[in-house]
Amino acid sequence: MRAIVYHQGGPSDVLRLVEREPRRPDAGEVRVRVVTSGVNPTDWKQRENGPSGGTGEETVPHLDAGGIVDAVGPGVEHLRVGDRVWTFMASAYRPGSGTAQEFTTLSADRVAPLPDGIDFGTAAAIGVPALTAHRALTVHEDGPRRLGPGALAGRTVLVSGGAGAVGHAAIQLARWAGAEVVTTVSGDAKAALATAAGASHVLKYTDPDTAGAIREIAPNGVDIVVEVAAGANAALDAEVIADRGTIAVYGNDRGDDAVRLEFGPYLYRNVRYQFLVLYTVGEQALRAGAEDVAAALRDGALPVGEEAGLPLHRYPLEETGRAHDAVAAGAVGKVLVEVTAP
Repeated sequence: MRAIVYHQGGPSDVLRLVEREPRRPDAGEVRVRVVTSGVNPTDWKQRENGPSGGTGEETVPHLDAGGIVDAVGPGVEHLRVGDRVWTFMASAYRPGSGTAQEFTTLSADRVAPLPDGIDFGTAAAIGVPALTAHRALTVHEDGPRRLGPGALAGRTVLVSGGAGAVGHAAIQLARWAGAEVVTTVSGDAKAALATAAGASHVLKYTDPDTAGAIREIAPNGVDIVVEVAAGANAALDAEVIADRGTIAVYGNDRGDDAVRLEFGPYLYRNVRYQFLVLYTVGEQALRAGAEDVAAALRDGALPVGEEAGLPLHRYPLEETGRAHDAVAAGAVGKVLVEVTAP
């Protein structure tokens, strides 16, 4: 089978297209024929740093995919050969299990059935972004631990960067769960995308009084902030967060390694800062996220494509390096790699 691999860190030209044997599934595993693979920022960042521990072990990149179950190992009962599925956290399972290859063998816990009518491009686009958004929306001290229609009714959610992949998923999941959604973007083009995603209110963070505009929408403050720019937005978040609100941080765009907070505003509002990354979030949170995202897919709540606010950029497998470069350069939307025919 064809696979994209790398043995050392560096720019995208360390990626190589090779032939390698697909691995048979062991107990508790399934093998998936990958149709479409999704590229996330963590993929190019990990490639630049090289294999974990600098071992030089052959690594196949990418966490997410849409595909078809090709083989099932002993003990797997909820998946069968021929099932249409979506995968998540694939390359975190073992270095050779990334989805930038024609077949990947994974723990069955990293594979979920794909509802009827959902295409493989959508499947490849949802994994990391939707699971990250789900986690951000379920860490409020007084909020739900699971999402579904009505779970966030009466809540106001502020999504920073509503035109990004995680921001897009956060808007959609929050709306599906009944929240009023405010989002901030940098300009008109991204505002159009955030509106298409379903945000109730779209504001530009470059405006002189974004905090005042948010407070007009939510006089008592916003309950949850889904934050992609923790340092750059620290002062804004302090002005608009509600008492006992939660700022769920998954990125520090437009900032350095430090996040500087004013003590007083957060102290007297009993604000919770929740940092999150899927690698260490725990199996229970991953399972809950996958189940709720699947429910949202079935309800038609997670569409992708430009008309839904998330443009798709597609590359063939042999141009995976270009796909990485596009993500690293800040491509607006979701970058996908087409691996095999549907």
